[in-house]
Amino acid sequence: MVKTIAFDLGGVIITIDNDEPVRRFKELGVADAEQLLNPYVQSGFFGDLEHGKIDEEEFRAQLSQHAGRELTWEQCQYAWKGYVAEVQQCNLDIMTKLRSMGFRIILASNTNGFMQAWADSEAFSPDKHPISYYCDRMYRSHEMKEMKPSDRFFRYILTHERTAPSDILFIDDSARNCAAASQLGMHTFCPHNGSDWTGTLLDMLENNKV
Repeated sequence: MVKTIAFDLGGVIITIDNDEPVRRFKELGVADAEQLLNPYVQSGFFGDLEHGKIDEEEFRAQLSQHAGRELTWEQCQYAWKGYVAEVQQCNLDIMTKLRSMGFRIILASNTNGFMQAWADSEAFSPDKHPISYYCDRMYRSHEMKEMKPSDRFFRYILTHERTAPSDILFIDDSARNCAAASQLGMHTFCPHNGSDWTGTLLDMLENNKV
């Protein structure tokens, strides 16, 4: 029986725009932004940032060298925030509703400190709450030093939640990430980025479809 619901951030809680960050990083002088950015898992020093192998200052320094000019922390965050197309209040409301129904709500996201600074602020949601307002616990790749779809990412969550895989419903817009979670025995739901998944999720839970 599902007791815990793990939400991905980009593509589930928030609608992401995969073109805008490319435009913004190019604006900063990163000519090969298309090759460096990925909707689901980053590579190179972008991946090192989300994996927790380097911190924000190290990323800023490497990006500055790559772009051929000195860039600020704020410029780096501006570029990363290009991924944020919309934060729909209805998605946050359903998370609040699920908590009131007795479900434990956790975040399970590949992300970085630039995005975390925004998500942890009142600027995150339309009703001016940080993401922590909607979650019982947050698992973020750069803090865990593990990234989806590695099974170590999911095992880290299972260990710290002290729960069985069959007690977790994992929601992610990446079929690859859902497949990795499913292989460990978690229930999964893979909505499309930008879709209204709230009704489907409630139906799954209320009618014991997971």
